[in-house]
Amino acid sequence: MNKPGRSQPRPLSDLLHKTLTEAFAKQGFASSELVTRWAEIVGADIADHSQPEKIQWSRTRDGQLPEPGKLVLRVEGPTALEIQHLSDVILERVNCFLGWQAVGSLRLRQAPLRRKATHVQSAPDAQAATRIKAALGAVRDDKLRDALARLGAAIKQS
Repeated sequence: MNKPGRSQPRPLSDLLHKTLTEAFAKQGFASSELVTRWAEIVGADIADHSQPEKIQWSRTRDGQLPEPGKLVLRVEGPTALEIQHLSDVILERVNCFLGWQAVGSLRLRQAPLRRKATHVQSAPDAQAATRIKAALGAVRDDKLRDALARLGAAIKQS
């Protein structure tokens, strides 16, 4: 009887690649890069107010070349008009990235964007840090006392 070989830990991206590829394919994306690299493709200003949802492809008849698809973008309500005016720029950048005339038109869907939760942390209050540092007289190490004072001020601030 042979012993099974040792299994090595595999990156999560390797394990989920097949599942994610299938999910993106159902939305009309040949690869996930259009979604994951959206900000690089269209620029940060456009990416801040839009997200690609899917590409709608028309059915092709036997022997015919596929027609360009419609890229469905989720856009924030107030910026939809601006995105509409930039549609030619967006189409050019997307097609340039894909390397062929894959997308012929845009369809905008006004809805809130699905954003990653970003927590912007401001600098701790200097006066609070000074008061806390004064209360930490028993700590002899200056660097540790400074670090504890900043930590205490940040905790009080949040």
